[in-house]
Amino acid sequence: MFDSLLKRAEALIGRLEALLPQALAEPDWSASVAYRYRRRHGRGAVVEPVRHLALIRLADLKEVEAQKERLLRNTAQFVAGKPANNVLLTGARGTGKSSLIRACLQEFASRGLRLIEVDKSELVDLPDIVELIAMRPERFVIFCDDLSFDEGEAGYKALKSMLDGSIAASSPNVLIYATSNRRHLLPEQMRDNLAAKYDENGELHPGEAVEEKISLSERFGLWLSFYPFSQDEYLAICAQWLRFYGLDEAAIAEARQPALIWALERGSRSGRVAHQFARDLAGQAGMKGLDHV
Repeated sequence: MFDSLLKRAEALIGRLEALLPQALAEPDWSASVAYRYRRRHGRGAVVEPVRHLALIRLADLKEVEAQKERLLRNTAQFVAGKPANNVLLTGARGTGKSSLIRACLQEFASRGLRLIEVDKSELVDLPDIVELIAMRPERFVIFCDDLSFDEGEAGYKALKSMLDGSIAASSPNVLIYATSNRRHLLPEQMRDNLAAKYDENGELHPGEAVEEKISLSERFGLWLSFYPFSQDEYLAICAQWLRFYGLDEAAIAEARQPALIWALERGSRSGRVAHQFARDLAGQAGMKGLDHV
């Protein structure tokens, strides 16, 4: 009777342990230079290596030279163990914000730079991630892509505390690089301005709601802004990608009008649209080559 109760108790304890949060296990740090943080149902959270990287070279990114220079300088300082800033890259969609971060990883990976991608819904676990890597010799960029928050999301306060304001000091081998189409990361509404007031000198002071919405982006030490491309800039990016896919200069010159039509149909002249056009045209050229085999 006692043995039976003991077995049932051990089984119950085992089932309860499976429901408790598990400590974050270290991944194989030699498996990759990029990782993803994921919560797995029934298995807890994991930092998993990215086996197939979407690599891009800095030379492939055109018309963002000023932003490229500043991000490279900041990342070089960080990798060298010097003071560097968390970075917020904001602006028009498809202009190379995420690609620039991936290109920096490729540039500095041989010097110990590593990247961990964290979705905004999992930013509440930032302290656990930082604790996992705090004693590692590598330098880690926590990458948050397409970052924006709705009112009351838990990840907002976790990120805000990690950037600046937590009682715990941030680890010197960790920076946060985030991209967003929104400068202030939170939705801005007309009613937020109703609490603004003038002082006796006529100076305008924003209300608390506005102050709260700009306080997160202000905690990023470096802001990089990206803007929509002009027609000439868009065509230059198209030409760059067409060269990347092996088309000659004559074919690139002939592609000018189709590239403009492609952008008109998409309603955007962005680097992403230029890359999509180049892939389509290069694919067509490849199929014509097969037809002659």
